[in-house]
Amino acid sequence: GKTHLLHAAGNYAQVLQPGLRVKYVSSEEFTNDYINSVRDDRQESFKRRYRNLDILMVDDIQFLEGKEGTQEEFFHTFNALHQADKQIILSSDRPPKQLTTLEDRLRTRFEGGLITDIQPPDLETRIAILEKKAQADGTHVDRGVLELIASRFESSIRELEGALIRVSAYSSLIDEPINQEMAEIALRDILPDSADIEITASTIMEVTADYFGITLDTLTGAGKTRAVAHARQLAMYLCRELTDLSLPKIGNEFGGKDHTTVMYADRKIRKEMTEKRDTYDEIQALTQLVKNRGRG
Repeated sequence: GKTHLLHAAGNYAQVLQPGLRVKYVSSEEFTNDYINSVRDDRQESFKRRYRNLDILMVDDIQFLEGKEGTQEEFFHTFNALHQADKQIILSSDRPPKQLTTLEDRLRTRFEGGLITDIQPPDLETRIAILEKKAQADGTHVDRGVLELIASRFESSIRELEGALIRVSAYSSLIDEPINQEMAEIALRDILPDSADIEITASTIMEVTADYFGITLDTLTGAGKTRAVAHARQLAMYLCRELTDLSLPKIGNEFGGKDHTTVMYADRKIRKEMTEKRDTYDEIQALTQLVKNRGRG
């Protein structure tokens, strides 16, 4: 998605020019950083961090809505970088003209840049993405299975990859080659519904806490017993698979955990799903419970 493209742009820029000063933040991180700088009387330090850059990337700029102080500071940051002939890359869920909750002077500046509309990938592109993912994972998947997955999951690359992971994990657990019938079985709990289902991190965390008989505070807290850590990792994995939240945003939902903690949980559960039937079954059961709660 947009976040992935921002990171790719920043990484590519540093490959081309290794000395470039590049910074990526979500709008939420920018806001929190600014608020903390005001509270701790560190505004000058804040300005140095954000204005002494070659490229500033801000994700989900629409979330600055209603934050007048932060908008004011970002306006001055934008001007300082622009006047210094530096680059600013922003992402949003809608075009600048539709960001009606932001100040006019900000929207005007956003409209002055190159605006790129990112559309969901078409069927052939989705199949190509799945082929590349399967090759990277060393998994042989017939074209028919890839077409099945690509035809059912249209809106999110993360959904596509999550579906392939589930099929591969199920194949590994039952020790049989992947075929279309197996794929249908593995995906029955996550196939898109005709009814609209709203799945949020809050829903996933509540369902997971209930499933394991622990409190929400325990799930999102600092407890590191094996059972609690496992439940937390399952919930983080599902947040990655079933929502569009970035790693930092998922970490924030879990009491301010670092994005690397979420990344570790995601990788760990992916691996366990191919090796432990219990973990695979837990993911399947939690997914169905989350979808049922979402319908409610």
